[in-house]
Amino acid sequence: MLVLGANGQLARNTVPVLLGHPQVALTLYLRRAARLGNPNSSRVTIVEGDVLDRAALDAAMQGQDVVYANLAGDMAAQARSIIAAMAAAGVRRLIFVSSMGIYGEVPGERYKSVLDPYRDSAALIEASDLDYTILRPGWFTRDNAVSYQLTQKGEPFRGHEVSLASLSDLIAKLALTPGLHVRSSLGVSKA
Repeated sequence: MLVLGANGQLARNTVPVLLGHPQVALTLYLRRAARLGNPNSSRVTIVEGDVLDRAALDAAMQGQDVVYANLAGDMAAQARSIIAAMAAAGVRRLIFVSSMGIYGEVPGERYKSVLDPYRDSAALIEASDLDYTILRPGWFTRDNAVSYQLTQKGEPFRGHEVSLASLSDLIAKLALTPGLHVRSSLGVSKA
């Protein structure tokens, strides 16, 4: 499994959850590899690279079965690069973290241009032929409880926050359960 943006808060929380499954081997991909220690050298490879560097991304993509992307910045350009690299490597499964509010689905909230990069990247992924799951979480909390509810695209978002533990649990389930929520955009909030 390839983890893009491996030094992000959610990715750092999710890696130990994934490693709790003995069959999982991870490639952690991040811009500055020195910032991240290797939690298990027999099952984890750390690769320094930028998602926009197609040669580095193509190399990291080889032999992967699942890509989990947890990114910020030029999200549309990153989504284009990921889609192209996955196609070139024949990798189908993408778990992509976005944001609540990209479809105007949060009752009583109107998010302006701050969500444009997330909205644009989601549109590109939805137009691809990948087996994607887009996650639209609420604000992260450090609560250790795993308790979340899912809403589909087009349904009103419920709540405004979700624990990192809940998101990590969901990401692991998506990565390890073939076909689970494929071609879905899921709102994720505390149950």
